[in-house]
Amino acid sequence: MKRPFDLDRPVRFSYIHRQQSDHSCGVPGRMFPSPEKRFPINSSRIVMKRIHLTRRSFIKSTLVAGVAPSFAASKLFGADAPSNKITVGFIGVGSHGTNHNLRSYLKQPDAQVVMVCDVDGARMAEAKKMVDAHHGDTGCSTTKDFREVLARPDIDAVMISTPDHWHTLISVMALRSGKDVQCEKPTLTIDEGKTLIREVRKRGKVLQTSTEDRAVPVYHRMAELVRNGRVGKLEKIEVILPKQPTVPGNPTPQPVPPDLDYDMWLGPAPEAPYTKDRVHFHFRWIWDYSGGIICDWGTHLFDTAQWANNTERSGPTEVDGKGNHWEGGLYDTVKDYDVTYRYANGVVMTCTSGNPSLKFIGSKGWVGNVGWRGKLQASSDKILNSVIEAGETRLFTNPAGEHRNFLDCVKTRRDPYFPVDIGHRVSTVCHLANLSIKLGRPLKWDPVKEHFKNDNEANRLQTRDMRKPWSLA
Repeated sequence: MKRPFDLDRPVRFSYIHRQQSDHSCGVPGRMFPSPEKRFPINSSRIVMKRIHLTRRSFIKSTLVAGVAPSFAASKLFGADAPSNKITVGFIGVGSHGTNHNLRSYLKQPDAQVVMVCDVDGARMAEAKKMVDAHHGDTGCSTTKDFREVLARPDIDAVMISTPDHWHTLISVMALRSGKDVQCEKPTLTIDEGKTLIREVRKRGKVLQTSTEDRAVPVYHRMAELVRNGRVGKLEKIEVILPKQPTVPGNPTPQPVPPDLDYDMWLGPAPEAPYTKDRVHFHFRWIWDYSGGIICDWGTHLFDTAQWANNTERSGPTEVDGKGNHWEGGLYDTVKDYDVTYRYANGVVMTCTSGNPSLKFIGSKGWVGNVGWRGKLQASSDKILNSVIEAGETRLFTNPAGEHRNFLDCVKTRRDPYFPVDIGHRVSTVCHLANLSIKLGRPLKWDPVKEHFKNDNEANRLQTRDMRKPWSLA
């Protein structure tokens, strides 16, 4: 992303000669080399010359040459100039990656998707087709190795829509390569979230935890009503998450599809035989790659719960999870669950399975909804129709959504509405439930020090080993 138009700021034109062809994505006005197959890029293979002149002198030279200055001003240097757009690389372009994230980015006037990456060649090709159709050319680069995206100096930001076990590792590598990051939720472990916070803050980068909830009017309204005391003193939060999956999954090994880089799909996860029930959408129900339904949906509704409870940068102090796990098939995450959390402010939060819903119960009434994005309900019309007055608590959001908010923050360098710290805390709430169920006992959690009190066994489960050579080190 370039700085605003300035007539006296130097222009850099880079003329690049490559000693062999590749599939680089040529963005007009941003003539950078594409990454090599080995990292880092071997600069000896690139011959580059730079010419420096100011925008003012460039425009003067075009006038002398008889070139219409309107082209230079409107196309090269205007608000729509490619050099003023935020260039984005997509890592993971499955169902959600394309249907939600990619479609949204292609609608943003100040963003340009220049590269798509997926270990599944068919999905990658479909994403490239979407991007090329939108831009009216065939310039979007493709790769099955996300490191090629990170190696490109002309990419400002990445949108990560991979399985959960890749989220933090790719995010950290992207931050270290100088990119801003929008990444799907959640983390795989509690310690991963701590690492992610350190990297973001150390490098001064923008990271958006990618969910739409804070831009959904019903959840924003719900949280503001509770935060402003419309239900009185908050006493209880009832969270209902779906019950998924509905079958145990088939563990029978199958041939790896020829266009799938299965070893890269596994990445830092343990070696395991391929089966179609393991990959793509189904990864959610396998402990090696995710935390099951509690992590998949909990990061949505628990976030509104934490937001309304004013504990979004903290968390509960106790968790008591009861439940069981899928057995007899491929899946091994939580099947049935009943979880109770307790907060230092006295609030009790419960989590059970059913129709995804929220309810905040206070000393003067309640507010909530039934069903995903369901209509707001309350114990009285007074609560339902209450107006948040000037001087009361207004919660930061962006009605245009997570992608628009992220792009705005790439420009302003401010935290987005779901920053890394808050994203980590809501993932932690999910992990606490899973660990309590897994250990079969209540756990006491210190949200300040972020460790289990007097419980070495539980603390060891805050992290997991990665398959070599992958590491967060």
